[in-house]
Amino acid sequence: MTILCIETSTSVCSAAICKDGEPVKQCICLEGSNHARLLPRYLEELLSFAREQNLSIDAVALSEGPGSYTGLRIGTSTAKGLCYGLNVPLIPVPTLDVLKHASGIQEGVLIPMIDARRMEVYTMINGETKAVVIENEENLYTGNEDVYYFGDGAEKCTKVFTKSNWRYISDIVPEAQFVGALAEQSSISNQYRLL
Repeated sequence: MTILCIETSTSVCSAAICKDGEPVKQCICLEGSNHARLLPRYLEELLSFAREQNLSIDAVALSEGPGSYTGLRIGTSTAKGLCYGLNVPLIPVPTLDVLKHASGIQEGVLIPMIDARRMEVYTMINGETKAVVIENEENLYTGNEDVYYFGDGAEKCTKVFTKSNWRYISDIVPEAQFVGALAEQSSISNQYRLL
């Protein structure tokens, strides 16, 4: 399955083509919110690449949030337009799942965090997505296992989290290539919904 993937939920803007869950080509900018300007350029480059490689797009996958309202709106409207024009389904993938997949961590408790301003984050704990005001570790997780927290909302928590089993992992961002891997899995297992 060849999937055109879009990730615009944070300050990172990326788009990719994935085939059978593996990235074939990705365009990414880590430098801030330029989604409205960059995304069309990335998609034009990727669709041109797909034509050159004789790749037929089977679906469009989108990181659906939570995250930046403006970024999500740009990504969603673009994805829906592409689905209409290409006559393919849309596969939405939760952004916090994308972050967990991007971490590559296979052990301990994973707590992805997306900045929600001030001392608030969007996070996923035990499969539940929620908005949380960061006060200390206990208002997120009370177990004794090793905890790994990451994402653009995590750095501000390092001043508050003091327990030795809580580890901050820097430089983990949601990328379109990881949206593609999860979309491929979901199309096989029907884990996420097709629109």
